[in-house]
Amino acid sequence: MKPVVVLGLCFLVVICVASDAATGPQPAGENPAQEGPFVERDQASEVVRQKRAAAQLSVAQLESLREVCEANLACEHMMDTNGIIAAYTAYYGPIPY
Repeated sequence: MKPVVVLGLCFLVVICVASDAATGPQPAGENPAQEGPFVERDQASEVVRQKRAAAQLSVAQLESLREVCEANLACEHMMDTNGIIAAYTAYYGPIPY
């Protein structure tokens, strides 16, 4: 059983090496993995950006948003009708945390 496993792994290694040799070397501009671990800030933010839901914010964070929104009467009214997340986002932009 062990020789069969060893031969199977060797076969996979040979196939991988042969497929890499057949494609040839790629220029650095075509393969982003060869450019290094650093990318532009805009590219990183597009990849990492996530939408936050109200369930992900703690009670203290929601209270902080509520205090900021209460200083603006229009935001406070919208907070009462549409919720704190929608009101804060409409008047002050994305949630900072």
